[in-house]
Amino acid sequence: MPTVSASSATFTSPLRLTFPTNQVALKASNLKMVSMGWAKKGFPSLRTSRFRVSCAAKPETVQKVCDIVRKQLALPDETQLTPDSKFSALGADSLDTVEIVMSLEEEFGISVEEESSQNITTVQEAADLIEKLVQGKPEA
Repeated sequence: MPTVSASSATFTSPLRLTFPTNQVALKASNLKMVSMGWAKKGFPSLRTSRFRVSCAAKPETVQKVCDIVRKQLALPDETQLTPDSKFSALGADSLDTVEIVMSLEEEFGISVEEESSQNITTVQEAADLIEKLVQGKPEA
């Protein structure tokens, strides 16, 4: 069990946490440094170049998004698409992106708000948004 005081928490495992005013330094055996910041309200956020927290969509969803992007942009079969593929790097302009989003809405039976669609720049972002919208959709 950790011991916690106003300024630090120490764990018996190889994990060490210290709490300066508004940041936390975290050291673990496989991470060099992770910093956490607290906003005045809400939960802490993690920032590091080697650690990424994301809501990963199902592989089937990612594949469907890849298929739709490939079709909308008329990409050859040998073009490599990954979850990190950026639409702009594949040659998509803003109109292409709108058409991709419209095809995704039709394929998955969802409605993407304009504000959300402007934040979609990669296959993974599109797949994650689809998963979120499909999960929140009332069943018929």
